[in-house]
Amino acid sequence: MAMDNERIRMIIGIIGNVISFFLFISPAPTIWRIFKNKSVEEFLPDPYIACVMNCLLWIFYGMPFNHPDSTLVVTINATGLVLELIYLTSFLIYGKNSHRKKIIAWLLGELVVLGAIAGVDLGLFHTHASRSNFVGIFCVVFGIIMYGSPLTIMWKVIRTKSVEYMPFPLSLAAFLNGCCWTTYALLKFDLFILIANGTGAVLGFCQLVLYACFWRTTPKKNRRPPSEVQLQNV
Repeated sequence: MAMDNERIRMIIGIIGNVISFFLFISPAPTIWRIFKNKSVEEFLPDPYIACVMNCLLWIFYGMPFNHPDSTLVVTINATGLVLELIYLTSFLIYGKNSHRKKIIAWLLGELVVLGAIAGVDLGLFHTHASRSNFVGIFCVVFGIIMYGSPLTIMWKVIRTKSVEYMPFPLSLAAFLNGCCWTTYALLKFDLFILIANGTGAVLGFCQLVLYACFWRTTPKKNRRPPSEVQLQNV
């Protein structure tokens, strides 16, 4: 029975990796547009900066000395980290000096924070349970921040009665991603993955409800393809 449960968890984790990859790769059209036009236009690097920290923390959380049997958590977040750094490179090349200063300052700050967390984690805690609990708290905080980034867009949908800036595929992927990783966390109980992704599933569901309520009131001329919209839920 334990083997069957572990196998199911592995399958769901793989599915979660695929959906998470879709979320990580979804800004690609925007980044391609930046490279093609040699301009970042009105796009901001903020979501990608936040996602870098989120990925770094989950990679550290999934290390064998913190939380064994978390290979799938490490692989998808390592993939996400590489993609986010590529996205930020476009802002370093084609952005303003203010963009470059912000990116460099925040990335250095994130490395300092991660180093401090790692130092405390490895220096003061000596069991898997205590280490995963300590790092997991930070993962939950930044995970909720990442999933909560679409809240401003959701408010804009309610205010304008338009889903122009909230593409349906991304909302659906956010919901499915949250559901997959919530199920993964329940099969071999992991409170921190459960809280972060349970929150993501709820927020994704709220986006789908808003889409169902307001897609009819969105002017057709404003129904821009996802490639024209800056990703918010990274």
